[in-house]
Amino acid sequence: MCRRIGVLNYKGGTGKTTTVVNLAAGLAMHGARVLCIDLDPQGSLATCLGVRYTYCLTHMLMGQAEPRACTVPARDNLDLIASDASLLQVEGEMWRMDDSRAARDLLASRMQGLENDYDYVLADFSPSASILSESGLQYVRELIVPVSMSYMALVVTRQVIETLKQVGRIPRHRVFLYLLVPTLYSARLRQDREVLGILQLHFANRVAEPIRTNVRLTEAPSHNMTIYEYAPHSSGAADYGRLTERVLRDG
Repeated sequence: MCRRIGVLNYKGGTGKTTTVVNLAAGLAMHGARVLCIDLDPQGSLATCLGVRYTYCLTHMLMGQAEPRACTVPARDNLDLIASDASLLQVEGEMWRMDDSRAARDLLASRMQGLENDYDYVLADFSPSASILSESGLQYVRELIVPVSMSYMALVVTRQVIETLKQVGRIPRHRVFLYLLVPTLYSARLRQDREVLGILQLHFANRVAEPIRTNVRLTEAPSHNMTIYEYAPHSSGAADYGRLTERVLRDG
């Protein structure tokens, strides 16, 4: 059965796309079949993975191409549905749909059948709330929230949880908070230790082991590489390796 996992935070700079790329690559390296969907008009996933594409998420949502034609191989066992700025036009069309429920079910309806080809679907959400994000939340069943080590990040995390409560009131829909992933963590900094402690106090075993600050993680995308390709012996590779093992274990 395919696990549908969204990676979401309404604050930029939390390592959201970095988490999608390296968690997906880690799962694929373990033999799982993985599909990444980029729900962000910035289109960072294709850039990070160095992928060229003909059809993207826009074509799939607008019915201009079959879903499988919109998938492109990024690595062994890892496919991608890319996005770009044209996704903003899709959001406009979704707002103009007569049936708001149909708009929010659009991603799920287009994905029917395609997810059977995969063990995991990872959705990279935009940091801004939108009708497309709502459609994404209608589709995924689990949510990973990367949290950078700042007190403002805690405020944003509460906003995400409130959004989950609202989505949970929609009939026939279930999405739950799976993991909080502390990112950009440095054990030397008191604030980082305090923020991590607050997360662990309130969310206990839903808090994954921290992803430590590592310059290699910031360099890898500019080389169109995952952290395992760019710096396999770095702390970033070790930390995302642990996260991958946790997701596999929880499956």
